[in-house]
Amino acid sequence: MPRDADGHDVIRVQGARSNNLQDVSVEIPKRRLTVFTGVSGSGKSSLVFDTVAAESQRLINETYPAFLQGFMPTLDRPDVDVLEGLTTAIVVDQERLGANPRSTVGTVTDANAILRVLFSRFGDPQVGPPTAFSFNVPARKASGIMTSATGEKTIVRNAIYHGGMCPRCEGRGSVSDLDLTEIFDDSKSLLDGAIKVPGYTADGWMVRGFVESGFFPGDRPIREFTEQQRQDFLYKEPTKIKAAGMNLTYEGLIPKLQKAMFSKDVDSLQPHVRAFVERVATFAPCPDCGGTRLSESARSSKIRGVNIADLCAMQITDLAAWIRELDDPNMAPVVTALGDNLASFVELGLGYLSLDRPSGTLSGGESQRIKMLRHLGSSLTDVTYVFDEPTVGLHPHDIDRMNRLLLQLRDKGNTVLVVEHKPETIRVADHVVDLGPGAGTDGGRVMFEGTVEGLRASDTVTGRHLDDRVSVKDDVRTATGALEIRGADAHNLQDVDVDVPLGVLVVVTGVAGSGKSSLVEGSISPREGVVTIDQSAVKGSRRSNPATYTGLLEPIRKAFAKANGVKPALFSANSEGACPECKGAGVIYTELGFMETVSTPCEDCGGRRFQPAVLDYTLGGLSIADVLDLPVAKAREFFSSGDAKVPAAKAILERLDDVGLGYVSLGQPLTTLSGGERQRLKLATHLGEKGGVIVLDEPTTGLHLADVRNLLGLLDRIVDSGKSVIVIEHHQAVMAHADWIVDLGPGAGHDGGRVVFEGTPADLVAARSTLTGEHLAAYVGA
Repeated sequence: MPRDADGHDVIRVQGARSNNLQDVSVEIPKRRLTVFTGVSGSGKSSLVFDTVAAESQRLINETYPAFLQGFMPTLDRPDVDVLEGLTTAIVVDQERLGANPRSTVGTVTDANAILRVLFSRFGDPQVGPPTAFSFNVPARKASGIMTSATGEKTIVRNAIYHGGMCPRCEGRGSVSDLDLTEIFDDSKSLLDGAIKVPGYTADGWMVRGFVESGFFPGDRPIREFTEQQRQDFLYKEPTKIKAAGMNLTYEGLIPKLQKAMFSKDVDSLQPHVRAFVERVATFAPCPDCGGTRLSESARSSKIRGVNIADLCAMQITDLAAWIRELDDPNMAPVVTALGDNLASFVELGLGYLSLDRPSGTLSGGESQRIKMLRHLGSSLTDVTYVFDEPTVGLHPHDIDRMNRLLLQLRDKGNTVLVVEHKPETIRVADHVVDLGPGAGTDGGRVMFEGTVEGLRASDTVTGRHLDDRVSVKDDVRTATGALEIRGADAHNLQDVDVDVPLGVLVVVTGVAGSGKSSLVEGSISPREGVVTIDQSAVKGSRRSNPATYTGLLEPIRKAFAKANGVKPALFSANSEGACPECKGAGVIYTELGFMETVSTPCEDCGGRRFQPAVLDYTLGGLSIADVLDLPVAKAREFFSSGDAKVPAAKAILERLDDVGLGYVSLGQPLTTLSGGERQRLKLATHLGEKGGVIVLDEPTTGLHLADVRNLLGLLDRIVDSGKSVIVIEHHQAVMAHADWIVDLGPGAGHDGGRVVFEGTPADLVAARSTLTGEHLAAYVGA
């Protein structure tokens, strides 16, 4: 007998207006694989992530007690009229895993936890509970009086709390030596600016604490300090002092910097601080633990002659084979759990990793696949899984495997929503939603809903380009020189010798984990004159925007100041020109305790971020707020002629337009840009740098099929301008368009690390001697 409940088979969205969506109404079938397509910036993420997934997560959070909600991220209700039929949403995005220096592949999955249980029970000798094998837990010994919550006191003598952290490197695996000459100039006094650390200006508060400490004279050169004064300046333990009429805690400069800069992950620091740290600190493997992060006690316990550090250093495919050989019946439950966990790694194409690989070094695609691990064996059904380009970083050979995993999740009774550009994944969809027609304000509308065949027959941008093919070049450029690489052995590279031609477009390819990044980053990027544009995240707050990130705002502010006879600082929303009410943010954030934080447009400036007086100053008839509202393409025209002609601004805007960001507003917060948009923003920024060789890491990330041709045109223009371009890429269109291909493999991890082909794309297609050659031949229809 049919029930009403059986009729709820779609997620119904009506009147969605998040970001650039223009009253979008769509019905998404449940328990099907739906792929969302459209040019970058067309509104795919706004519909899937910011509307469907965000509302699902917000409603789930509301089921928790108010006390718990206070510890959860606050999610605003999406701007939508009707949202019905939602199920629990699990978002698997490309946000990189935390760059904590103690975080590894093993710690962010369950693998290390299960290994620790295995060694705590069956290791010989037995050294303690699972925490005794954790490099995040220090070993401690305590004596004294322990007081319980009820006030009961117990005398404790030599109580041991087990931990596996190496005491010297504190579980980081590396120690740093500091070049003191880069930290301070001993020929100067503190008042003359002896300290060279960013933020430690001679007249600043940080230096004032040292000068008024009383432990040494602030007006005498550091080289004239006595031994005790020098010791106090550099290494003194935290001590209470009175300075500037206040009670302060004084601490030596070195421990102060260790906490503030040197103990943090280098990639998480601001660019100028990062440059300082890299200049000052030399990192080397810890001599006590050999870089394993573990104490001698944890390393002494072994199973079949192997300790836990050795296992974590193994390639996961080898570790899985070692685990399968453990036939002790007592170990069976733990071995089965660990075997299943490692099998998931291999199934996702991550078998080339090792458990001790720092999580901060994983690419966006690898991070996303790591997050998928916990969902593969899940017994949950009727869940909505939301993926953001799951094929990023995957060789065509691996995309088939990813498609099978997406279909497996669907076949268990789940709704799978995928934002994707790759035609290989679009083709396996049950349902397609195509957004467009353009990007930004020209997008945000549903252009097509239906099957893949229907999309192919439609006249949408995606439909027209779905079967696009780039043919192999007939005439390739002639190299003007070569970068010689000899004996490259970083990570899994096996003494690679290769000559990378200059003056042409070179594509370095191979399956994921074959050694492409190791070859390029280890042997090419460090060279002088090489500009590398990698996939690291664009750092910036909600106050940052394309104008501030690219340096575009600087010439614009100067042009406004010159035209109006005032200071440039007035035209910055982060400086003197900021609205005093919202401090230049444009919105007022109201904290409501355990309830959601509410953001409302500032009433004083109307969300424009500047003081009213500043908006009276104009350039070419527009105020600074009007200029920041302009899309890149219109701003390029505005600053090209007439009273508003600013050549420096025009040059930056041309680069932004060239990389396909013509629709992005100058003042749009960086936090609202998609992954592909951020990548191209970095590309535009670096194009202006001097350097004869430009290295790009998968520039097709987040690019629509129609935009790939524009990218190829851009790469051609860069090469024709006299530069060399080296691209790490899996996209067959870029391979076919290359002048020279270096293919690594044949497999991943220790099965790769060798050059299996070097030559022109035509030769690779003709030979079909590698996996890449086979897929490229199929792509060009050879």
